[in-house]
Amino acid sequence: MMRHKAKVCFCLLMMAFSFPSLGKTSAASTQGAAFDWEPVIKAIIQVESEGNPKAVNANSAGILQITPIMVKDCNKILKKRNSKKRFSLSDRFDVAKSKEMFRLYQSHYNKTNDVEWAIRAWNGGLHFRKRSTQRYYEKVKRNM
Repeated sequence: MMRHKAKVCFCLLMMAFSFPSLGKTSAASTQGAAFDWEPVIKAIIQVESEGNPKAVNANSAGILQITPIMVKDCNKILKKRNSKKRFSLSDRFDVAKSKEMFRLYQSHYNKTNDVEWAIRAWNGGLHFRKRSTQRYYEKVKRNM
């Protein structure tokens, strides 16, 4: 009896390590459901522009400080999804469209809805380095 329980426990542990998403609650449980990015978006807005939709800093613009490269990437994602919709550079100054671009980016690159990844990637790009994005991550977390 004890051996059987040990085998069952071992098998369950092996499954958990084989499927890392089994151990996660926030990300895995939200797949397929609409994830609420609003608290993260609001915190990023505070850090990026303090809520000013007309904010500009070099190539970055709007409440989320979206770059032309981000707009282009969002349009590529839309094209892959066979959508006729496209974003323009001026859409960065539109609050609703900026948030839509954020959500589109996350839905494409962040399938597990990992909040830390979302924050760090927004600052450091897809191949961010933790060390380089640490201060930004901490600022955003303080605003959440």
